[in-house]
Amino acid sequence: MQEEFDALQSWLQQHPDIETVTYLALLLVGSWLANFIVKKILLRGVLTALTYTPAGPDVKMIERNIVARFANVVPALVIAYGIASVPHLAEEVIIVVNNVCKAFIVVTVARGLSGVLTVINAIYERRPDSHERPIKGYIQVVKIAIYVITAILVIAALIDRSPVILLSGLGAMAAVLMLVFQDTLLSLVASIQISSHDIIRVGDWIEMPNLNADGDVVDIALHTVKVQNWDKTITFIPTKRFISDSFKNWRGMQQSGGRRIKRSLWLDQQSVHFLSEEERKALYRFRLLRSYLNDKQEEIDKWNQQLEEAGKEPVNTRRISNIGSFRAYIREYLSNHPRIHQEMTLMVRQLEPTADGLPLEVYCFTNTVVWAEYEGVQSDIFDHLLSILPEFGLRVFQHPSGLDMREMTRQLKSTDDTLTN
Repeated sequence: MQEEFDALQSWLQQHPDIETVTYLALLLVGSWLANFIVKKILLRGVLTALTYTPAGPDVKMIERNIVARFANVVPALVIAYGIASVPHLAEEVIIVVNNVCKAFIVVTVARGLSGVLTVINAIYERRPDSHERPIKGYIQVVKIAIYVITAILVIAALIDRSPVILLSGLGAMAAVLMLVFQDTLLSLVASIQISSHDIIRVGDWIEMPNLNADGDVVDIALHTVKVQNWDKTITFIPTKRFISDSFKNWRGMQQSGGRRIKRSLWLDQQSVHFLSEEERKALYRFRLLRSYLNDKQEEIDKWNQQLEEAGKEPVNTRRISNIGSFRAYIREYLSNHPRIHQEMTLMVRQLEPTADGLPLEVYCFTNTVVWAEYEGVQSDIFDHLLSILPEFGLRVFQHPSGLDMREMTRQLKSTDDTLTN
């Protein structure tokens, strides 16, 4: 066997080109076997180690080929150290191959570290409170730093120079780098402020009208914040805009457990009047008004008894009004409503009269923050109030419609026909 090997070696030495190709082939096969073996061993070892950690065996690590990226360092090392053993190669070729292998190792390690950072972020997002303090922006900053350092080391390896030489010239390029990475630096500062001051979180409902954004925050990255609007469209907002522009965050409402109802009924002011005795007695049919009517009538009687005989004309006395009774009814109705939050502000007030009528504003909070449920509660309340309004002798104000004009024309025509006849 030894004699055959010596004979083969002697024959190869007599044919230098074939010898060079043979050694190169053996070097490539050896690097491939080393890569294959290391991948199997390293992959099995990593998965075994992960089973003893709180994260458990992370499938995402396999999906991102992190182990494969790090294992690719081995064949590069085999080629880098074995290329010098290949006979009949020029010194320049050996130097070029070594430099390329070094650059490849740097890039491979950088890609592996990037994958590790991605997995760290994925594991962190499993935590229930991860949306309160997202780290995705910081992860992206570290990745940028890794790739910048990688670019410097790769260039230094390819030109066979020390990276210190490149770094010494980097100071002169600082102004250029500041200009190139201006948005990144601003976004980094904005991300730090957003995180430290808890300005927005994933899951927050935000409104930014100047950017047509109105929906839930679904992702916070270094440069952009992703918002899914209620119409299912997606708006990407630069992170720095949350520091420079104003916006509304509905998180406080969602955490309070109550959502505000603030809507007015516009009443026809000509329908406002004092209640007659018959109307007042008719309102006793309302269970919610009995206590109010009794207390109010007692208060008014005491006031009127203090008037002298000359001042007891109806214009000088106090009387119960239909709008006051209706306001009291709304307040009692809301106080007994099962879907109204009784621990929050509840009031019914008159606003300044306008040409469109007298606004009677309902101000209260529902005990739900779910949008569909909130709209249902609000609609049910105003359905009832609009329907019960005529019982108090009040009318809702609205501008004349086409039907009103036709009815008015018909009545005028009927009056003219009567006068003519």
